[in-house]
Amino acid sequence: MLLRSVETGVVGAPMAGGPTTPELVAAVGDAGGLGILAGGYLTAPQLAAAIADVWDATSRPFGVNLFVPAQANAYAVGPGELTGAERADAVAAYRDTLGEEARSVGAEPGEPRAGDDDDWERKLDLVVRERVPLVSFTFGLPSTAVLGELRRAGAETLMTVTDIDEARAALDAGVDALCVQGTCAGGHRGTLDPVKQPSEADLVDLVAAVRAETDVPIVAAGGVSSAERAAEVRAAGADAVQVGTALLLTPEAGTGLAYRRALGDPAHERTAVTRAYSGRLARGLETEFVRRHDAHAPAAYPEVHHVTVPLRRASAAVDRPDLLALWAGTGWRTAQAVPAATVVAGLAG
Repeated sequence: MLLRSVETGVVGAPMAGGPTTPELVAAVGDAGGLGILAGGYLTAPQLAAAIADVWDATSRPFGVNLFVPAQANAYAVGPGELTGAERADAVAAYRDTLGEEARSVGAEPGEPRAGDDDDWERKLDLVVRERVPLVSFTFGLPSTAVLGELRRAGAETLMTVTDIDEARAALDAGVDALCVQGTCAGGHRGTLDPVKQPSEADLVDLVAAVRAETDVPIVAAGGVSSAERAAEVRAAGADAVQVGTALLLTPEAGTGLAYRRALGDPAHERTAVTRAYSGRLARGLETEFVRRHDAHAPAAYPEVHHVTVPLRRASAAVDRPDLLALWAGTGWRTAQAVPAATVVAGLAG
């Protein structure tokens, strides 16, 4: 299987919103790792162009990550999710609190766009048509029919899970491999249930628990920032480690200038897990925006994401990190401005 043949045992995380570029995917692959292109937030034509750029840049295999929309999620979501008018009212109230900050960077809060499916069906058709070697999923569990279609097209499937129950559900659905995401991961937590509190278990313990249940390939993700930590999770049963934060400062990454500067700013003392930017739990540098709004942000993805996108884009445009979602794992201080190949080699030990 592809994930067991990665020479260095290092997978480049699919960081949506800009950081994971085709150049970064190709660089990770050429260094003996496996790059995964971020399909989230892109339209199908944009993703098609990015896939073509990867094919042009490298002969190495790579993957594409897709966000599973709520309407296609086969996982049984538990109680507690806001629905209907209650959800709309909560998002509207949150949107009203953001006006002053938005105007400070010359923007207005966006419209919620409930029901957005992130171009799901067209992206599935695309990865099948383009014979993408590996397709990974986040935010939900695809149906057995979708997984079967990908298998018939020759693609391996990789499912992001955050606890043993999610791992079991993914295995029952027929995924080929698991990306086990720990609590230290930067960016969005990949819970299959959007309102569930993710496991706080250490990544080593979580990997060991999942390995006891299955012999499929396991990719361990979350706070892996050194060769020593990578060796620990491999010893617990992982076939590879997935890293994102460690690649944010590489020249191949599409990380914006304000974002890059913030990662090196000593004024940022810690990371925090928040719903303030998207309505889904995600870890990033703790900012004043997070401190002001975390307690009020509803668990409503993708509506909250669309509300805050104009603020974040405007903040980046004026080269200010004030309103940016500075996604980063707990090991962000070890990230360096070195080529991606150097990062891969360092983590491979």
